[in-house]
Amino acid sequence: MSLLDVLGGAPETAMCSRAGCREQATWRIDWRNPRIHAEDRRKTWLACDEHVEFLRGFLASRDFPLTVESLIPST
Repeated sequence: MSLLDVLGGAPETAMCSRAGCREQATWRIDWRNPRIHAEDRRKTWLACDEHVEFLRGFLASRDFPLTVESLIPST
């Protein structure tokens, strides 16, 4: 039994990581703090269309390496 099973399963929709936002996420931001994370360690934040640039800018201003990818598959 996994932790997700114990907690009732995976969430129905991915939610934006911006504090106070409850919108559905459409972007994935993978980042790393090079001062404390090894090269292979990444953290992930999810973002809605409204907050993707805010979260990207927050991390970029700290010189954290990051990538931003759409959660919606391209057709």
